[in-house]
Amino acid sequence: MSTGRAGDKIFVSAARGSGILVLAIMAAIAVFLIWRAIPALQKNEANFLTSEQWDPNGTPARFGIAQLAFGTVVSSLLALLMATPVAIGIALFISYYAPRSVAGPLGYLVDLLAAVPSIVYGLWGLLVLAPHMEGVSSFLNSALGWIPLFGGDNPGKNSIFTASVVLAIMILPIISSISREVFLQVPRAHVEAALALGATRWEMIRLAVLPYGRSGMIGASMLGLGRAMGETIAVAMVLTFVPGINWHILEDGGTTFAANIANSFAEATETGRGALIASGLVLFVITLIVNMAARAVVARRKEFV
Repeated sequence: MSTGRAGDKIFVSAARGSGILVLAIMAAIAVFLIWRAIPALQKNEANFLTSEQWDPNGTPARFGIAQLAFGTVVSSLLALLMATPVAIGIALFISYYAPRSVAGPLGYLVDLLAAVPSIVYGLWGLLVLAPHMEGVSSFLNSALGWIPLFGGDNPGKNSIFTASVVLAIMILPIISSISREVFLQVPRAHVEAALALGATRWEMIRLAVLPYGRSGMIGASMLGLGRAMGETIAVAMVLTFVPGINWHILEDGGTTFAANIANSFAEATETGRGALIASGLVLFVITLIVNMAARAVVARRKEFV
C-alpha cells in the first residue's frame, strides 16, 4: 500500500512539474519575443497595429501588421472552411461506411498526408496546383463576383485563395485523424440502440455519433486552424507579395505572418529583425487566443453533454 501511495505521489509530482514546465517555456518564449521586439517598436514611425506598410529596413522605419494579420486570418479561415467538411466526411466514411479491408489502408493513407514535409506541399502548390487555379479563379470571379471577396478585375493563380487550398490539404489529415478517433469512441450501445429503433445509418450518425463527437470535432478543427496560421514554407512559395490589403482573394498578392518572416529575415537589418520578431509575437498571441477559445468551447460542450 505504501509503495502504491509513493508511486501516486511521484506521478502527481511529475504531472504537475510537466504542466509547470510547459507554462514556463511559453512564458520564456513570450518574454524573449517582447524583449527583442521593443527596440524595433520604439523606432517605428507607423502605427504597428493598423499600418499596411512594411518597411522596417528604411529610414525611418515604418511597419505595421494589418496586411499580415489579414492574410493570415483570411487564408487560415478559408482553409478551415474547405478542409473541415471533407475531413469529417472522410472520418465518417472510414469509421462507419467503409469495409474493414478498405478502412484500415485508407486511414493509413490519410494519416500519411500529415507526414509530407511543408516544402513538398509548397512545390506541388507552385508547380502543379497554381497553373490550374487561374481558370478556377476566373470561374469563381464570373459566378460569384457580386461577393466582395470573389470580386476584382484580375483573378490570378498566386492568390490567397490558392494558398488557402494548399493549407486546406495540409490540415485535412489532422482534422480527419482526430475526428476519426473521436467517432470510434462513441459508445457501441448508442449506435446499436439507434439502429435497433429503425434508424438508417445516416440517422444513426446524425442522432448518436455527431452529438457525441461534436467537442472532439471542434478541437480537431482548432488544431487544424493553428497549423494553418503557423504554416510558413508552403504559403511563402505560393503567394506573390503585393503591398497593401486586397479584399479580392482571387487576385494575385497577399502575405501572412509566417511567410513574411521566412521571406524577409535573411535580408533584414537589426531593426528589421526586431520588427519580424514583433510580428511573430502577434502571431503567438493570436494562436494562443485561438487555442484558449477552442478549449473553452470544448469544455462547455462537455458540460452540456
